[in-house]
Amino acid sequence: MATRGAKPKAGALRVVDGTHRKDRHGDPAKVLADSDSSLQSFGKMKRPSFITGEARKAWDRWIAPADWLDASREASAIAFCEMWKAFRRDPERFPAAYHGQMRAYMAELGLTDERNRVKTEGDGPKDPSDSYF
Repeated sequence: MATRGAKPKAGALRVVDGTHRKDRHGDPAKVLADSDSSLQSFGKMKRPSFITGEARKAWDRWIAPADWLDASREASAIAFCEMWKAFRRDPERFPAAYHGQMRAYMAELGLTDERNRVKTEGDGPKDPSDSYF
């Protein structure tokens, strides 16, 4: 059964985007320190050796650059990459339910959140009338 309302936002994200309230969420410095300690306890995510082929390409394209992910999300990252591999193998026979699962994994990993994308010089259209499509 689904839960109502928006998913709770990570403490560090509240501090970064300016929605952190000291009276409700506590000291911002402590929140950031807790976030850093979580990364230290789980460690950085490393690609498992059994990830091969299209799954490895998916890992290198989406998971490796995602510096906000720690090893606590490794199972979700592996599942997403393996689903991507199955999709690339035969897209016409890929069940519609799996598309929903892939989107859910991407959301859980923060891959669909535009705030996680780093803008670099030359990204995007040069003229506002240009489009990405």
